[in-house]
Amino acid sequence: MEERMKDLEGKKVCVTGASGFVASWLVKRLLLSGYRVIGTVRDPDDENRVGHLRRLEGAPERLELVQADLLKEGSFDDAVFGCHGVFHLASPVLGTPKSDPKVEILQPAIDGTLNVLRSCKRNPSLRRVVLTSSSSTVRIRADLGGAAPLDESSWSSEELCEKLQIWYALSKTLAEKAAWRFCEESGIDLVTVMPSFVIGPSLPAALSSTASDVVGLLKGEKERFEWHGRMGYVHIDDVALSQILVYENQSARGRYLCSSTVVDVDELVAILSSRYPSLPIPKTLLKYERPHYDLDVSKLKGLGMTFRSIEEMFDDCVQSLTLQGLLSPYRY
Repeated sequence: MEERMKDLEGKKVCVTGASGFVASWLVKRLLLSGYRVIGTVRDPDDENRVGHLRRLEGAPERLELVQADLLKEGSFDDAVFGCHGVFHLASPVLGTPKSDPKVEILQPAIDGTLNVLRSCKRNPSLRRVVLTSSSSTVRIRADLGGAAPLDESSWSSEELCEKLQIWYALSKTLAEKAAWRFCEESGIDLVTVMPSFVIGPSLPAALSSTASDVVGLLKGEKERFEWHGRMGYVHIDDVALSQILVYENQSARGRYLCSSTVVDVDELVAILSSRYPSLPIPKTLLKYERPHYDLDVSKLKGLGMTFRSIEEMFDDCVQSLTLQGLLSPYRY
């Protein structure tokens, strides 16, 4: 028993924004792997938002939910203290800015990331931080269309993001760059994971904007996906497994793209409408022409990661949404 307790102490980690779509799945995987998890949430007593975490296997013994405010300096000090690893997924709620996007969206994303990292710097037990970024930090570029796939050396153009008002991509790009600068100056071992569009079962009852878009598409609502053009897709469980992989692998360094496949949106709806003929999925969606690109995920595969197919990720997603009563029963 004493050896087991020592082992668990060596596997104490913090997950910020633990009740979110991707973070919830990461918490699930960490618990299944024997980790002791400190999850930060806005309100640990809000059962509507955190109840699904408390019901996870291993949660009664090894999950502690604590309150933290992303934009409050020092708010994460207690949560990360004593943790060997910190998985940072929390991010401000992003929407259409009412007046000034730099004040409403960009600065909060940067400040929130730096607040967490400052707490990490004050934690003498820290071994590594895994920051969940986004493939949008790589693919918003004016020079897309080349034969070579994009890899981790690519960065989205801040000027183009601002010109096109792609505030999500710009916020993720600026926040990740700020994290790299801070960690290099502070001697923090940082690794970033950059998932493409995440598909899969939603553990929280309240759907994220990503999951809501997928539900809309499967119900025939064209406007949800018309803007996608060409996009990478990845299973939510593969994102969680990738985050744990880069945390546990001592040789992991730098940035890691995390994506199963990249397809044009019309190719996607063709696959889905053929696979789920009873669902009212649109037959065509391509409204905006987007340049061709692919993503090179060989760096993550080099650590041993394998990805599920687009059919598998949507099968799991559709099955989950059907069980939740959000979709009518379908047939293959």
